[in-house]
Amino acid sequence: MDNACVELDRADDRAFSHAIAAEVLRRMTDLDALIDSATERPLPHDAKARMVLRMALAQALAMNTAQHAAISTVLPLVDGGPRKLVHGVFATVMKQGGALPNPPHLPPDIAQRWSSAWGKDAAEAARVSIAAPPPVDLSFKPGADTAAFDGQSLAPQHLRIADGQRIVDLPGYDEGQWWVQDIAASIPARLLGNGGGRRVLDLCAAPGGKTMQLASNGWNVTAVDLSEARIERLNGNLERTGLSADVRTGNAADFTDGAPYDAVLLDAPCSATGIFRRHPDVLYRATPKAIQALAEQQAKLLDHAATLVAPGGQLVYAVCSLEADEGEQVAKGFVARHDAWTIEAVGADELPQGIVPDKVGRVRVKPGTLADKGGSDGFLVARFRRAG
Repeated sequence: MDNACVELDRADDRAFSHAIAAEVLRRMTDLDALIDSATERPLPHDAKARMVLRMALAQALAMNTAQHAAISTVLPLVDGGPRKLVHGVFATVMKQGGALPNPPHLPPDIAQRWSSAWGKDAAEAARVSIAAPPPVDLSFKPGADTAAFDGQSLAPQHLRIADGQRIVDLPGYDEGQWWVQDIAASIPARLLGNGGGRRVLDLCAAPGGKTMQLASNGWNVTAVDLSEARIERLNGNLERTGLSADVRTGNAADFTDGAPYDAVLLDAPCSATGIFRRHPDVLYRATPKAIQALAEQQAKLLDHAATLVAPGGQLVYAVCSLEADEGEQVAKGFVARHDAWTIEAVGADELPQGIVPDKVGRVRVKPGTLADKGGSDGFLVARFRRAG
């Protein structure tokens, strides 16, 4: 194992590497503009020299790292390669007084798509929200004591606290009093209310935030996920919180156990563009082709989920996506295909403070929502009712 690998075994170096990667992903559009301003011809998008320059410039211009330290950190990554080019471009940018805008610019295709779908203000709000790590939201078991926390509540059984604290060191972690869950991600299970012992199926359930919500609110939960690794994490979360569910490994596309459920919650696989604040890498994977394929998959999953709901029962569909083709259009298409199903309007009193349903009763959480309180992830949630 070489020295670089040994160094990265240290926790502080791993944290620093993660911070560099996150900063590059948040600011890649602007970093590339600076790099291109200092070269006669644009470097290939996937060139190692471009990525190394992104890392050096992110440190120097966004992380307050001294110039000599920023460039010395990355030059070993191009040993035997274009060291002279990397050093020269970095020096040119710095001599020209290179600076990064604040807030960062989104990738152009994302900015155009979100401006068209949600308006320029929402796209601008997305720029603001990607500039810094978001706050931490905790969902609490009913009756749990929140007095030990300095935070704000946006909904029952929920508390928002500042980022920068180790989760496992927070009060009540070992006792299983709460779990980390963005306020927007808590909406799908909230829309099913108190279970009173009724049966609910949580499809694509891992890592278990919604499963724990449902179980803590009186539902008899069956939780299904395809990933063994994610199932292991879900079981660990249930064990820590002392909550119970019938956890099964299976494919949501064909799962059945022969008995209808009073409710089904489908948090469908999606582009995950709604969690771009925490995982800015999603912005570079959400191509139109990928979004279309995911929307088609979601439609099929919804059609199957509907077969598992008892007459008079409810079906909640959710995606952590900011793409209307995955959210609104899939929900609209489902109702058009199924005469026995209608969208059940959501009341403002069912939602966290500052989040409101749209005109047809769906819940669209977009950039700018709760901006004065630290923002939220992007989500589309729709609740359907099957005719009795």
